[in-house]
Amino acid sequence: MVERGGVSLGPRFDEVLSAAVGGDRLCFAELWRAHHPMLVRYLRVVCGESAEDVASDTWVKAIGALGSFRGDEHGFRGWLVVIARNQARDLQRRDSRRREVLTGEPVEQSRAWGADSADLAIENGSTAAALRLVATLPPEQAELVMLRVVVGLDVAEVARITGRTPGSVRVAVHRALKTLARRVAPCLSQQPVTSRQPVSSRQAVTQSEPETLGGRDV
Repeated sequence: MVERGGVSLGPRFDEVLSAAVGGDRLCFAELWRAHHPMLVRYLRVVCGESAEDVASDTWVKAIGALGSFRGDEHGFRGWLVVIARNQARDLQRRDSRRREVLTGEPVEQSRAWGADSADLAIENGSTAAALRLVATLPPEQAELVMLRVVVGLDVAEVARITGRTPGSVRVAVHRALKTLARRVAPCLSQQPVTSRQPVSSRQAVTQSEPETLGGRDV
């Protein structure tokens, strides 16, 4: 089954996970292929050009803790994102301290969420454009949109990961998607009339949102 961000293992997830925990390299490779694209897209917006390095560190941590995971494939995505989020924060703290040592005076931590940092090393042009668009949002809103639309987590899981209430997650994502829709509108108006198609705020972020979002609230 193909999902946005990777290939879902579906009913085989438990079997593949169990074998990977037991040391089966081929099964771990399956886990990696199914979830790595989603992870990198999330990290492109969170930590820009460091995304690949942070993703690698995330998988190293995941290997060591794989036996402790309990849940389904949807839960595995959330578990992986939590590890990645912690790795990204550790990297940002290290970079901040390094800059302070080099300059000899406090330096404001750079905003890794900038639009430029999302414009890196993604071959798919439409995906790259979508990530650049998300990266123009305020950092907290950008992360919420990525977790909901790209990673495909439900509202309760996003709230747990980010320390927000479910209600505040819904409101923030709704506002963010409305903002993205407004920013996409001028681009659509410049297209030839014959090529225009209605584009929702979710489609502004990704051309095919995760199946896990179907029929749910924002």
